[in-house]
Amino acid sequence: MKATLSPSVRRHLEKTARAAAKSAYAPYSKFRVGAAVLAGSGKIYAGCNVENASYGLCNCAERTAIFTAATAGERKLRAVMVYTPTRLPTMPCGACRQVINEFGPDALVSAICDSAARIDTTLPALLPAAFGPADLK
Repeated sequence: MKATLSPSVRRHLEKTARAAAKSAYAPYSKFRVGAAVLAGSGKIYAGCNVENASYGLCNCAERTAIFTAATAGERKLRAVMVYTPTRLPTMPCGACRQVINEFGPDALVSAICDSAARIDTTLPALLPAAFGPADLK
């Protein structure tokens, strides 16, 4: 499946991801990340990073958005948009890539930032030969 987005859906994802970053709880890193995921239903879900004094218990924006979609009953992702307050875009971490694979193994993954720079790729390019649900059969 070749993941593509209409310009209006892309703009909506970008706006949602940027807005979500404003809600980030990042008192330690000060790195406010926002994410938006486009579910199979066409609905968009937002997420932000949530830090914790016990650093291992932090949650990334991408996983927050995906878990919010899953809580709403979504089981398929078409796209993930990540916003970081940086000069260059930042892609999802390895843990987020694995969670994206669970729900969107063919998802489009885009990263935007405070400049015009952007990265558009697919999950298979970011996580080749990924471990997933089919491996448990």
